[in-house]
Amino acid sequence: MKLTTLAFAAITTVATATSAIAEKEMIISSWLPPSHIMNEIVWPEFINRIETATEGRVTGKVEYQLASPPSQIDLVEDGGADATWIFHGYNPGRFVTTKLIEIPGLEGDSAAASAAHWRAHEQVLGAADEHEGVVPVAMMVHAPGMLHLSQEISSLDEVSGLKIRSGGGVMGDVLAGLDMAGVQVAAPKVYETVANGVADGTFFPGDTIAILRLTEVLPYTYRVPGGFYRGSFSIVMSEEFLDSVGEEDAAAIKAALGEDFSAFAGTAWDEGNERGIAAQTETGQVIDLTAEGAAKFSDLVPTIQASVLEEVSARGVDAEAALDIIRTTMAEYSSR
Repeated sequence: MKLTTLAFAAITTVATATSAIAEKEMIISSWLPPSHIMNEIVWPEFINRIETATEGRVTGKVEYQLASPPSQIDLVEDGGADATWIFHGYNPGRFVTTKLIEIPGLEGDSAAASAAHWRAHEQVLGAADEHEGVVPVAMMVHAPGMLHLSQEISSLDEVSGLKIRSGGGVMGDVLAGLDMAGVQVAAPKVYETVANGVADGTFFPGDTIAILRLTEVLPYTYRVPGGFYRGSFSIVMSEEFLDSVGEEDAAAIKAALGEDFSAFAGTAWDEGNERGIAAQTETGQVIDLTAEGAAKFSDLVPTIQASVLEEVSARGVDAEAALDIIRTTMAEYSSR
């Protein structure tokens, strides 16, 4: 009996050790504070889905400040992390097709837009191979972008010449179309940029202004129906890491993410946006521009849409077909 007990204990110890050895831990790079919805909601669910899909053989750990926001894709490609999230506008020239989901005038929430972003990428836009060197496992957008200013305005006719932080993408197109001067700086540096008078404002969804304490320096938030733009992101993983977990687990990981997880992430972004709007209303103002006050932007929308379609088509993909997929998918999700 004693030997049997010892033998069982030994077998259990070996099995536990084998399990521990078999577990692969992803290093996930994140570049906004731990209280941001990506770190509070999206990454925990990402890890949970992967652990479930691989029966615990693959897990993950979030680490911060591994690289600057624009360098995240290079970090993963070079092996410095196994997964990250990237804002496509930080890499102008490399990412063009991703601007299609950012155009103003698309109807639906961020879950619908994120699912549409993934579907358009999978069916059409991925052929442009803009994510070469990494593996996209989800696409997402933040809530409709708003304009946050240090000074009060009554109309967009008054913003000409203002210095506005730009992250690139369609945000930059809107900024230029409204005759504002762009200040190129990554999100974590915006507070300092505004506080020092280098910029008069920024475009962001609500959650980001709250997390970065921008409500302290930008008390006026301006909205237009549908937003000024939507920011495009992707969650990417290392090709080498996926190879290292084997074909079965790599396939399981991809199946657990994709469109459904993209929609989940979009929902989280909308939740964060509501938190940010609530925070701004406590100390500042959230102002819905009138049709007259927003006329300058409304007149700009068709020009931006046409310009982006032309840019995307130049990448050798069917931009019109991709936009049809986006609109159809968003309508499908919005009707659920």
